[in-house]
Amino acid sequence: MTDIIVAFKEHLTIIKSLSTHTVDAYIRDVEDFEIFLLLTKTKLLNSTSEELIDYLKTIKNPRTQNRHLSSINSFYNFCNQSFDIADKPKASFAKLPKTLPKYLSNEQIINNLQLIDTTKELGLRDYAMVLFLYATGVRVSELIQIKKNDIEDTLIKVLYAKGSKQRVVPIAQTALDALYKYLNTRKTKSNYLFINYKGEPISRISVYKITKKYFNVSPHVFRHSYATSLILGGADLMVVSELLGHTNIETTQIYTHIQQQHLNETIKQYHPLNRRYS
Repeated sequence: MTDIIVAFKEHLTIIKSLSTHTVDAYIRDVEDFEIFLLLTKTKLLNSTSEELIDYLKTIKNPRTQNRHLSSINSFYNFCNQSFDIADKPKASFAKLPKTLPKYLSNEQIINNLQLIDTTKELGLRDYAMVLFLYATGVRVSELIQIKKNDIEDTLIKVLYAKGSKQRVVPIAQTALDALYKYLNTRKTKSNYLFINYKGEPISRISVYKITKKYFNVSPHVFRHSYATSLILGGADLMVVSELLGHTNIETTQIYTHIQQQHLNETIKQYHPLNRRYS
């Protein structure tokens, strides 16, 4: 790892406060580009836009391609700010198809919750955890680090998964009631909100297995379900973006496509002209 990449890594870790996983991804992408440049014997700080475009062409998946470009852009922006290096290679992001995120309806979630055996402690945990995911929209990496003292009335303090910042998210009373029922029943003392049978903080893999078992989806689908329920209920996009902890509202705008789809389906189903000519 060259000195400038080491400096970039320290910047991401200390100044940006990004997680180890995210920092490693940034560094890996930049190093992959540096290795590619060895073919033309070009140093990282002397690369051209043509070389960057040629490198991106070697990556077939457009989403992966955009991730690499984002990492490389961040690296050169850092170089510009820290070392006054003005010239940097430029390339356009690949256009992505507008695929709607998978989500569950409120009815699907409520119905499948009935499959959980709440006569047992682990069942109470699973029931409370699924409701918590749906009621707050937190990422699974955020969920597993929430502690009991992060709850204040009907508000949850959530530490961002992608850094050290914190946001406050309201939680519905129904989910809160299920959570306290689990906590009051649980025998093991722990400050963590959700624990495994050993009394240790629950892992990402365990959360995944639970949502897969009862709903056949990943935990992240509950985040999409949360956002979709809010948007379809008429919530302001900026508010939803803040609740989700998005740094860019463009990330939240995908849910407006779900809203438009929902409106189209409503017109097709209920407007008399559609019924008449269908």
